[in-house]
Amino acid sequence: MDSSVEPKTTPRRAKPWLLLLLIGVLITGLALLLSIQSWGTDPYTQLVLTLKGHPNQGRAIFEMNCAACHGVLADGKVGPSLRGVSERRSAPSIIHQVTSGSTPPMPQFQPDPQEMADLLSYLKSL
Repeated sequence: MDSSVEPKTTPRRAKPWLLLLLIGVLITGLALLLSIQSWGTDPYTQLVLTLKGHPNQGRAIFEMNCAACHGVLADGKVGPSLRGVSERRSAPSIIHQVTSGSTPPMPQFQPDPQEMADLLSYLKSL
């Protein structure tokens, strides 16, 4: 008997459930990525991001529409503190948060594009 002959091995078959799981994870990740990117591609957000915001105007808008929940100094009250929010979230994300109303009890707020640019400028100054 020759000991140099290697035993035959049968190739392992891929597990179909593992392949399906991998495809599912990839599709979910792609869908999430596209939804996040779409915040920056809708026409309203694109327009807001092209405008120069004025922090003093933004402060007036904030005081009228946001201060009751976020505090006059934006340090939180019913709603969270917004100090440093532009360091934690992107401008498209903030625009989506303000305009969507998707996180109750925050109401949906639809400022015109210049007002939104002004509000963003004020939030960046906090």
